Amino acid sequence: MSDDARHDGTEGEHDGTDEDATARPRRTGWRRLLPTWRGLVGSALLLLLVVVGGLVAGYLLVGIPPANSAAKAQSNVYLYSDGTELARDGDVNRENVPLGHVPRNVQRAVLAAEDRDFYTESAVDPAAMLRAAWNTVLGKGKQSGSTITQQYVKNYYLGQEQTVTRKAKEFFIAIKLDREASKDDILQGYLNTSYYGRNAYGIQAASQAYYGKNVDALNTAEGAYLAALLNAPSAYDITAHPENRPRVVSRWNYVLDGMVKQKWLSRAERARMSFPALKRARTSAGLSGQRGYLVEAVRDYLTDHNVLDENTLRAGGYRITTTIDHRRQNALVKAVQTRLMDRLSDGRRVDGYVRAGGASVDPATGRVVALYGGIDYAKQYVNGATRRDYQVGSTFKPIVFASAVDNGSVTQDGAPITPNTVYDGTSKRMTLSHGRATGFAPGNEDDRSYGPITVSEATDKSVNAVYAQMGIDVGPDTVRKTAVSLGIPAKTPSLGASQGAISLGTATPSVLDMAQVYATLAHHGKQLPYTLVDKVAKAGDALDLPEREESAAIGRAAADTTTQILRSVVDGGTGTAAQGAGRPAAGKTGTAENDKAAWFAGYTPELATVVAVLGQHPETAAQEPLYGAAGTARLNGGDFPAQIWADYTAAALRGRPVRDFDLQLQDGAEESTSAAPSASGSESPSGSASSSTGPTGGTGPTGTGAPTGTGAPTGPTGEPTLPPIPTEQPTTAEPTEQFPIFGPPNGEEMARRWGGG
Repeated sequence: MSDDARHDGTEGEHDGTDEDATARPRRTGWRRLLPTWRGLVGSALLLLLVVVGGLVAGYLLVGIPPANSAAKAQSNVYLYSDGTELARDGDVNRENVPLGHVPRNVQRAVLAAEDRDFYTESAVDPAAMLRAAWNTVLGKGKQSGSTITQQYVKNYYLGQEQTVTRKAKEFFIAIKLDREASKDDILQGYLNTSYYGRNAYGIQAASQAYYGKNVDALNTAEGAYLAALLNAPSAYDITAHPENRPRVVSRWNYVLDGMVKQKWLSRAERARMSFPALKRARTSAGLSGQRGYLVEAVRDYLTDHNVLDENTLRAGGYRITTTIDHRRQNALVKAVQTRLMDRLSDGRRVDGYVRAGGASVDPATGRVVALYGGIDYAKQYVNGATRRDYQVGSTFKPIVFASAVDNGSVTQDGAPITPNTVYDGTSKRMTLSHGRATGFAPGNEDDRSYGPITVSEATDKSVNAVYAQMGIDVGPDTVRKTAVSLGIPAKTPSLGASQGAISLGTATPSVLDMAQVYATLAHHGKQLPYTLVDKVAKAGDALDLPEREESAAIGRAAADTTTQILRSVVDGGTGTAAQGAGRPAAGKTGTAENDKAAWFAGYTPELATVVAVLGQHPETAAQEPLYGAAGTARLNGGDFPAQIWADYTAAALRGRPVRDFDLQLQDGAEESTSAAPSASGSESPSGSASSSTGPTGGTGPTGTGAPTGTGAPTGPTGEPTLPPIPTEQPTTAEPTEQFPIFGPPNGEEMARRWGGG
């Protein structure tokens, strides 16, 4: 009995002790928040199951659809601001060819550009897609991450919309297509459906559009350019966008270097290649005249501002209401025609070089109300209003002055820069920085010397010597920042490389860019980004347009004081032809290096307009001097550009009440005068001088004495001597003038390069 009892009791106690010993301790504190390893494994397996299940379901449910033909038949309709029709696009230029008709090296150029592992890889590349998505999130630009198979699926079977649903369908269709079609068939389809710009769909149409030959006659260099176009079709057409040439050539080199890397091209063959010349572009009849320029500018606006990407816009079906005012557009065209084009003669070779561009902006709204691109989009393909490859010359000088006032800049001897500040206007005078020579000594127009001269008068006469020194006083980087704040794109060619010469207009913003700048000045320093589009809709649904927030580019006193000195330019300086508008006006003339362009940029309180006359060889597209154009010895901004401006402004504002400027000036600007001061002020090493009386009657620095080592300054005497017509071949390379920090300049070279106002 006792044995049984003991056994039972001991067993029970023993069991209880075992359970306590083997039980896991309870998790306490922060440990309770952590998942167990069993939970992690279970979650991972569940996620994997969901992903695999989704992929299987997608593969089974998404079939290969019929070819997408709907997009090909649609067109976009462009409207003036009043709703009347401006133009239609959408004509499809396409001709399919068998893959065997495309030279092997041209095929390989496309592969080098878009998908070098096409023949060995799968239809999709998830790693590349994730990498592209991540780069897009990081703001490195939209990245496709798509293989050639995926791009072909998008082009041929689907649409161009950027949606998750479309991307998912593209993924599954590409996988199925890769199993059902050969790589050659897919490459053939891709080459025949891709867009190359110039309204060319497929490589055969592209070959004709860019080279005027069938695809089977293309050489490797030409094929590499067509392959490069696939990255950005319209932007990489350097006939339409000559300012993009460096990017295009870089992409072309990338394609050829890729072919060498893949051993598809020998290094010797690669070394012998040069960038191929392009055929002049042809446009459809529906885009002739001004219509093509307007449509191109609107397309660029929509794609540059991410309203629509190029492929989606090209698919068609959109109704686009522009900001272009029909009446004002006609007035601008008429002004250019009557003032300039009607004076050109077939008997003067130089007249064949003449091109023109114009843009007009409402400062209060930022709406572009008129745009002149050229005589005819079908004859002159490059848009004169939006191209960024001609120097703006002295129309940049107001930016320098506005920057000086806005930043409280002073001369080398500490005088505040105002309209009354006196500088040394001697031609080829060495500019100084902190008392040391910079090596930059530009000449004035016709090498005239003015001696001591106020900023206001120097602006009237466009004196390079004054603004070169002022730019050093303000600082090239500060000037550059002000230019960008006023509306010049930061990536404008040569803006970042001009150094001190930036003050004389070596940068190459477009006519439209400069219209933005002058509209900001007219709007008292408040910048409202321009727009070319009032509304975009498809099937009745309106798209969101970019937010255009008004910002203070510069202070009102800086903008209004700049307006004050620009009024003087129109009242009695180089821009007196603008008085023909019959309204209070402010403006500035400008002439590019070697007279290859002449500008007038001006504004009334309610309208800012910029006009440029440009020289371009009709065959080579090289920039050409305009000496002798339209029967004039030389072409200045105060001639045809200012006359066109005046005629257009008078017509554009006809019937509206005359408004005067409402200005709030900087301290010391109220007594601005164009009278040159006496040269008796005390001379300083910096080339500026102090007098006993400041602009407001007190004691302070005002001026500039005679330049050291040159004796008394000499003003202009007699008739101006025209510079010789340059004999060297013009260059189309973007200007990147820099000045050395020290060392004497070549005076004659500086006078030749920088003479003009």
